[in-house]
Amino acid sequence: MELREIELRNKPEQMLKASPKGTVPVLQLGNSEVLDESLDIMLWALQQNDPGQWLATGMQDARELIEWNDGKFKYDLDHYKYADRYPEYPADYYRQQGELFLAELEARLNQNAFLCGNQFALADAAILPFIRQYAAVDPAWFAQAPYPKLQQWLDDFLVSKLFASVMTKHQSWRPGNPQILFPESGC
Repeated sequence: MELREIELRNKPEQMLKASPKGTVPVLQLGNSEVLDESLDIMLWALQQNDPGQWLATGMQDARELIEWNDGKFKYDLDHYKYADRYPEYPADYYRQQGELFLAELEARLNQNAFLCGNQFALADAAILPFIRQYAAVDPAWFAQAPYPKLQQWLDDFLVSKLFASVMTKHQSWRPGNPQILFPESGC
């Protein structure tokens, strides 16, 4: 497996050839099939190897929650994060729209340790990066917001070994530069 870290402001032609929509992540399989949606890549990887049994926990529930995250919440998050690009409403308005999703997550975390049950699973992995982004827009507001279970869930993840392992920085790839190679057994 080759890992190619991409600078989004300087997308290599090879990436755009594989996935013309120009978003990351992109996974090109050995048979030349291209997966360019995060959830599709996660599902493919977990079908290859799911040591934490992330796919065993409430899949229908997880898919519905991820769909809300990837649709309405992502829209609200982008408007909140980049409110200066969307002057129709102030940032607080967009933040409040996103809070509908936060309230749902808080309610779930009041019932279970994780979003779809009592073990970390697909929904947690898919949604955590977006909650991290949301919290980073205004950390002081998020710290005092009425979502203590959500705050703890995020904090626990940010200090986890899993988070540390996926946040490794890599040099940006350019055609002709070496990429990070992983043995087949490491995938």
